[in-house]
Amino acid sequence: MVAVRGVSKWFGAHQVLKDVSLDVAAGEVVAVIGPSGSGKTTLLRCVNLLEDFQQGEIRVDGEAVGYAGAGAARRRLPERVIARTRSQVGMVFQSFNLFPHMTVLKNVMVAPVRVKKMPEAEARASAVRLLERVGLADKLDAYPARLSGGQQQRVAIARALAMQPKVILLDEITSALDPELVGEVLAVIRQLARDGMTMMIVTHEMQFAREVAQKVVFMDGGAMIEQGPPRALFADPRTERLQTFLKRFREGYQL
Repeated sequence: MVAVRGVSKWFGAHQVLKDVSLDVAAGEVVAVIGPSGSGKTTLLRCVNLLEDFQQGEIRVDGEAVGYAGAGAARRRLPERVIARTRSQVGMVFQSFNLFPHMTVLKNVMVAPVRVKKMPEAEARASAVRLLERVGLADKLDAYPARLSGGQQQRVAIARALAMQPKVILLDEITSALDPELVGEVLAVIRQLARDGMTMMIVTHEMQFAREVAQKVVFMDGGAMIEQGPPRALFADPRTERLQTFLKRFREGYQL
């Protein structure tokens, strides 16, 4: 579903992604872990072209993301093509990014109506179903300011699902939440995983990554250092860099 091949990216003279390659199968959940500044979020943002990348190739369900060709023949795709591909990739951010002037229901309806030209009645019915799915059927007419952080994040997940994406990218979606609210958001992600949604998840929740992901990727310094099934990767890290990273998570968790 997602194919990343030799992707490199620079911010000025600073290289933030270094020849990254990764496959995400349809229905697979891949957790991306690593220290702050390791390139995790940048990788996610490249998959739906919120960030440009200077080398390599990314495909979603076979369609090139942003660019076609390689080397001197590399060219940026037309914006309408980029927009179509981006509409197939949902993204949920750590800061929710809900529209404060819209109700919960309108937040979930707006993209299908404006981007996909879905009839309003159909978009409304879909939004109601999705909000029921994330446990917010009683909050349709509430505004974001009246919701807890966990509730806002669940609205953001429903909003991403409303576009019927082929893959969802989740960027540290629990990092802005109080600890007691983390569980309600992770429960929604667990259910999406059981339902077969393809997901790439940047997370600092190691126990969650171990339980939900089929594959865990460890990044450091912009490079992909290790990847594999979570039980194997957490139990027997091959590199000293991953061993050192995991040490601080071991107290209180059986990784």
